Amino acid sequence: MKRILIAGALVTAVAAGGYLLTQNTVADADSVLNYIPDNTAVFSGQLTPFPIKTYINSITDTYSAPPDKIMQSLYNSDSYDPTNSKINFFLNLTQSYLQNMQDADAFMATFGIAEEIQGYFYTLGIIPVFKLDVINPNAIWALLDKAEAESGFTHEQRQIKQRDYRAYKLSEEIDAEQLELIISQHNNILTVTFNSSLSEPLLLENALGITPVANALAHSNLLNDIIIKHGFTKDAISYINHQALVQAITAPDDSLLGQHIAKLMTLQKQDHLQVYQQPQCKIELMRIANNWPRTVFGFNQFEINDDNTTFDMSMVVESNNQTILTALTQLTGFIPEYVNDLNNTVLALGFGIDVGGLSPAISRIWNELQQPSYTCPPLQKMQSAIQQNNPVMLGVMTAMANGIKGISGAVIDYSLDESQTEVAIKSLDAIISLSASDPRTLFNIIATFRPELANVKLPANGNIVELSSLLPLVTLPGINPKLIMHKEHMVIFNGDKAEKIAIALGNKPITATGIYSLSIDYSKAFTPLVTAAEFSGQAVPQELMDMKDYNLRLNTGLQINKNGIEATSYMNLQSKIRP
Repeated sequence: MKRILIAGALVTAVAAGGYLLTQNTVADADSVLNYIPDNTAVFSGQLTPFPIKTYINSITDTYSAPPDKIMQSLYNSDSYDPTNSKINFFLNLTQSYLQNMQDADAFMATFGIAEEIQGYFYTLGIIPVFKLDVINPNAIWALLDKAEAESGFTHEQRQIKQRDYRAYKLSEEIDAEQLELIISQHNNILTVTFNSSLSEPLLLENALGITPVANALAHSNLLNDIIIKHGFTKDAISYINHQALVQAITAPDDSLLGQHIAKLMTLQKQDHLQVYQQPQCKIELMRIANNWPRTVFGFNQFEINDDNTTFDMSMVVESNNQTILTALTQLTGFIPEYVNDLNNTVLALGFGIDVGGLSPAISRIWNELQQPSYTCPPLQKMQSAIQQNNPVMLGVMTAMANGIKGISGAVIDYSLDESQTEVAIKSLDAIISLSASDPRTLFNIIATFRPELANVKLPANGNIVELSSLLPLVTLPGINPKLIMHKEHMVIFNGDKAEKIAIALGNKPITATGIYSLSIDYSKAFTPLVTAAEFSGQAVPQELMDMKDYNLRLNTGLQINKNGIEATSYMNLQSKIRP
């Protein structure tokens, strides 16, 4: 069964092609949305066609590991069995994908797709369905025929209601559950799905686009509602339906997903989900699911050009529990702007935690998780564990740090001494900042516990002093850290660029800007390391060489908004090295 899962993962990767799936909200009689139930547990789609040719062109110069090397690592993996025709079939498809991914025209010709494509991923019960627009169906059949000929793994040709499809048997005869990979093409739409004993004939008809489903997504405002609620662009929408998942577990007879899960449980020696189907569990778990209904994914920015690709994506765990959202907002602290400045930093990291609000916020969450008192056994057990971990001691532990709003740091720029036989810093622009309501008082409190700090006299606000004049430091070439005090920020820095940022920080009031942020420019971060290592005659690992050429700028963050817990991810990938 493990091999079946590996094979399924490989074919999904080949079909997905490394990009988000797409969908069209204009529902006509032939729209794929007519075949997607509005209560599907998982959906991924996009409102505008994905420019696959432009995307491939934009990443060609940054495609680091050669296909042969990637394939060799797959063939050398512990799970690879050279006598297994199924594995060889999917590896052959993977190799075709990797080899052609380096040339947009070759990729489109091999997979029979246009320069812009649309597609869908969703579930019918527990059965995944993937659909993709194609303009040359014969290319797909030729690709599959080639993989069959070279692996010895073959299909069975079938038909349902005059719709032809291929069935590839993935399971072994001794497996309790039989599983088949289904591939079909009709009206220039490729469908990849699975068939098993869970599937009734009608379900296969739904998956292949023969018979529409009842309560289809085409007749729902769900996608538009998500866009409006979260301010997403109309480029891509994905979601996981928590309510559908909980309903399937607690009331299996009420949904197709629940019926599928129940059938799978009958194959087990013990049904571990029965406890959740008690009446009190149904009520209490659905109440929780209604408070946390979905996890949604969408774009704030979506731009793809031949030499530049920019994605700004958000993942939001939706919440209707205002008590918990208010508590999480209460502990949100301050992260300076320089942490998110991808244009002028190499690497930056910031944590925004309002330590003064940490204890009351966690106490509010702790109290909320105990209300109401659950009668469902698993939830009772959870509440009992929570009650045994009273957060009252947290207030005592954080008392000394009360007033801290955040701590951040960044490497603005650096260079290495290429004349040395070992990697050594030549110059460094870097900064570390502590943001607090009264950083001077915090320092004095810490000094009472650290004798070596007892005689340190911090400079007046706005004054800059060398840190070595306050503390005994071991100096290094190119490094002479300095300290500047502001009313709400204590900053240690090194270098002219960092000094400008440190001085400007004094004008920045402390506000709740986020909980976490990480920024990195791969080219800036790794190019000096590779260059210095090469000049010193040291061997440079291939992984490090790949990082140098990977012209990617990335920022990830975490914050709380009125709709839930939001994780952001910004990616800018350029195909040409920036000056």
